[in-house]
Amino acid sequence: MRRPALIVVLVVPLLLCLASPFQRVEFGLSDDRALGAASPVHRATDVVRDDFGTRATALASIVLPGLPGTSSRSLDDYARQVSLTSHVLRVDTATGSYAGGRPSAPPAPASARFSGPEGGWLSVVTDAEPFSVEGRALVRALRAVPAPVPALVGGDATALVDTGDVVGERLGSAVAIIVLVIFTLLFLFTGSVLVPVKALLLNLLSLTATFGAIVYIFQDGNLRWLVGDFLVTGTTDTLLPVLMFCIAFGVSMDYEMFLLSRIMEEHRRTGDTTSAVAFGLEQTGRLFTAAALVLGIAMAAMATSPLTPLKLLGVGLTLAVVLDATLVRMLLVPAIMKMAGRANWWCPRPLRRLHARFGVREPESRAALPGLPGAREVPPAERTGGEESPDVTRA
Repeated sequence: MRRPALIVVLVVPLLLCLASPFQRVEFGLSDDRALGAASPVHRATDVVRDDFGTRATALASIVLPGLPGTSSRSLDDYARQVSLTSHVLRVDTATGSYAGGRPSAPPAPASARFSGPEGGWLSVVTDAEPFSVEGRALVRALRAVPAPVPALVGGDATALVDTGDVVGERLGSAVAIIVLVIFTLLFLFTGSVLVPVKALLLNLLSLTATFGAIVYIFQDGNLRWLVGDFLVTGTTDTLLPVLMFCIAFGVSMDYEMFLLSRIMEEHRRTGDTTSAVAFGLEQTGRLFTAAALVLGIAMAAMATSPLTPLKLLGVGLTLAVVLDATLVRMLLVPAIMKMAGRANWWCPRPLRRLHARFGVREPESRAALPGLPGAREVPPAERTGGEESPDVTRA
């Protein structure tokens, strides 16, 4: 309360510094490398990686509907072009095998499996990890090769590309809906425009700092001595930040609602923003500490898992809770509200009328209950719910 500007100047750059690694995030999906080193699947696939020059356990498949293997000329030309693609070592199809744009083996009896009544297909052997930047580039390159009929590219690497495309396609709409709903609910609760905007921005800043720390630890491979050993793949699972956002953002908004309810209660009683903010933080501080400890301990237990996605989720949510309960809720929120002063409660006239009609209010406030320290007698006309309840008065 005495030095709010200093708090903001110190804490905001710190959070931005934590968030900065998120700029170089590379999204992928979890594969056998997410398992512990003792896993038989992990050990077997490592042998293929280390002792063989291909990733034959994760082939790419190209289906050509309506083009049977008997269309040898078109299929031959297309297979030659596919074999020229970067990271492609060999292409197998009904007309034989291809490498470097040339036939490498004639068709064998087993080649008949590449042709059927509905069309033909190609098996593509590569040296690229499917769930990696190279795998994503390979899929886009294969889809760009001109085909005699519309080609369908499948395989593990395609799952990575299509998952990212689907998540990215809906992510903007999902975030917009969340922001709109949260802003509306906070406005109906507080009657303020600045307070909901402040809450959303600080929560996003806290979460971005958490995502940056996750990239620094799990994608870049730092601090493994602290969080436990894991295999660094150079990517971040596409789905985990989305899951972390939903959980951590919900927890942060819970904390915000608890804090705002106490601040508003005191502000209505005294009309002084500084004392209301200090009172609200004092009344909710123990609750935040206990809640953060409970959730942090549970999430830290997940971080001991040898499975990398669970470890990442546990570390990420623990960081999110710790950052929100300390730097954000304990320092930034009161400092910014102190600096804003009366502007915290500013609202345009049309929105004030809207809040007066549809606003969300607590049934009884601390100020309205006689016998509490600092309480004042509230006239019946000011009480929400109209007629006085004998049971509430006795309580």
